[in-house]
Amino acid sequence: MNHLKQQYLPCISVANMRESDRLTIEKYVSGRTLMYRAALGVYRAVDWHGDIAIAVGGGNNGGDGYALACILKRNHHNCRIVKLSDKLTEDSAYFAEAAQSLGVSMTPYTIGAFSKADIVVDCLLGTGFQGELREPFLSAVNEINISRAQVVSVDINSGMNGDTGVALTAVQSDITVTIGYVKRGLISKNAARCMKKLVVADIGIVLDKEEQKIVPASENAGVNDPALISAPAYLQLEPIDVSRAELFTDLGGI
Repeated sequence: MNHLKQQYLPCISVANMRESDRLTIEKYVSGRTLMYRAALGVYRAVDWHGDIAIAVGGGNNGGDGYALACILKRNHHNCRIVKLSDKLTEDSAYFAEAAQSLGVSMTPYTIGAFSKADIVVDCLLGTGFQGELREPFLSAVNEINISRAQVVSVDINSGMNGDTGVALTAVQSDITVTIGYVKRGLISKNAARCMKKLVVADIGIVLDKEEQKIVPASENAGVNDPALISAPAYLQLEPIDVSRAELFTDLGGI
């Protein structure tokens, strides 16, 4: 992102995010490095303590959780993986193997998995999710929502539509760290009921096309421009900049 010093954030569709991610990997940065940066952005957004349960699904959203486990473990935090899927992308498998080699505990999800956690990290479902949650995801999300833990959602609250914010059931987070750019659904009225704080982790994804800009509410007062959106109170306008981080160099490698 080149807008870090400016008082606005791009707001984009899920399709634009997906294409921007694809083009960045094709032309500039490996998917593995982007996944590591995403996890590093989450790591820097939270005051980690106690028992940390990382709930992972399949695909790249789960991969962010495995990468986060590596960073937490190397920084001497007590973390564990709770798996709801064994389907992994190539990059996700890399970090899953790395986390296992570091001694991170990995267990399949069962009822009660989050009952003693101080922090639960939601890496279950990504921005492409639509429809209703199915088991075991529905049970896991309900259990996360009644736990006493601090809840951190990665990229989006699982169960939420990334373009509309609509969700029949979704993770209720204390903080959501969205990756790359703000997706439309995250600043909708629907989403506002599911999170207390929203932060962007700038991982160096080159935007394919500009859509809308989120600006401070004070700068958008009385302005009738559909391209400008007033920042909701729960959105932190300054991103966490991990756009130049290299794979594990700051942690001594794996």
